[in-house]
Amino acid sequence: QVHLVESGGGLVQPGGSLRLSCAANDSIFRFNNMGWYRQPPGQQRELVARMPRTGSSIYADSVKGRFVISRDNDKNTAYLQMNSLKPEDTAVYYCYVERVVDRGYYWGQGTQVTVSS
Repeated sequence: QVHLVESGGGLVQPGGSLRLSCAANDSIFRFNNMGWYRQPPGQQRELVARMPRTGSSIYADSVKGRFVISRDNDKNTAYLQMNSLKPEDTAVYYCYVERVVDRGYYWGQGTQVTVSS
C-alpha cells in the first residue's frame, strides 16, 4: 500500500509563492507518474502537473511558466513550486502517484492553498 504525505499549503497573497511537498513511503522509481491535481471550490478536480518516471513533465495551461514540479529521489519526495500565485489558484491540492506494478492511483490527503489579499 502506498502512503503519501503532503505538506506546504497555506494562505498567500497574490503574486506570492508556495512549495508543496509529497513524501512517499516507497521508492519513486516504482511509480510511472507523480503529480498534483487540484479541486477549486465548487469545481471538479483538474490536473495541475505530472512528472513521468522518464521524459518531460506536463503542466496545465493555466500554470505553465509559473509552477515547476520536481523530485528528490533519495527522499522519495516530489515538490510543486508555485510562483506568481493568483486567486484562481485557490484550491485543495492533491498529490498522486501511479504505481508501476498495478497502474493504480494513490492519493495524498490534500492540502489547502488559498491566494487572497
